[in-house]
Amino acid sequence: MAPEISTTSMLFLLVFVLIPVSLSYMYALNLSGSITWSSFRGAAQLFLIGYLLTFLFELPPLVGIPIMLTVMITVAGFHAAKKGKGIPGVILLIFGILVTVEVVVLSMWLGFGMIEFNPEQVIPMSGMVIGNSMVAIGLALERMKSEFNENHSRLLAALSLGATPKEATQPIIKRIVRAAMIPNVDGLKTIGLVQLPGMMTGLILAGVSPHLAIRYQIVISLSIFVAVSVSAMLVTVLTYRRFFNKNLQLTRVENDGSV
Repeated sequence: MAPEISTTSMLFLLVFVLIPVSLSYMYALNLSGSITWSSFRGAAQLFLIGYLLTFLFELPPLVGIPIMLTVMITVAGFHAAKKGKGIPGVILLIFGILVTVEVVVLSMWLGFGMIEFNPEQVIPMSGMVIGNSMVAIGLALERMKSEFNENHSRLLAALSLGATPKEATQPIIKRIVRAAMIPNVDGLKTIGLVQLPGMMTGLILAGVSPHLAIRYQIVISLSIFVAVSVSAMLVTVLTYRRFFNKNLQLTRVENDGSV
């Protein structure tokens, strides 16, 4: 069982925050404010979510779990949508993908008896899947806007030569999906060798045997990998047509969100 961390020890961690703040100030990175605010905001959010989870864990599973999953998907959807600002209907598409991925993964976990339908297991594991899917979707959308803007002339040339939107954008789509998946592919290659994953470490600290902790980590790691892959592919394949109007003419999505 892990020892309890005192409030004094937690406050002492603030000293470490001063290190990157000082480096930012020394090298004029203009990140001191962001680092300080992010640190305090992150800590505050974690404390608040701790109280919220304590409350949700006391509710019936059919009540607490849907409430928390709805909050997670809503926050993740709006955050990822910022990366796709200016793309028509992107927010609804993101919500659809996140819901679909979560339902499929959760059904697999429950269907094969990997976890039980209780808040203590469903909420933390679902949070990891939703969070990583959010990052993958955001990366794909951001890369998509960049690729389409940088290759605008090439795409116009391909279309003028008779290529369909799908044919003209196929190389771009491949690069986008690949870029969104590479971090997770690299993570799987070094998992357990370079770092001990968070879920496995947490379970071991809680007193669970390493073998059982490893089984849970394999489940969540592979689930995250599949969720990220599917999310990146779906958002890319279903979004690229939105860079074309109803006459299949290429449009441009600017960084400020205008089309």
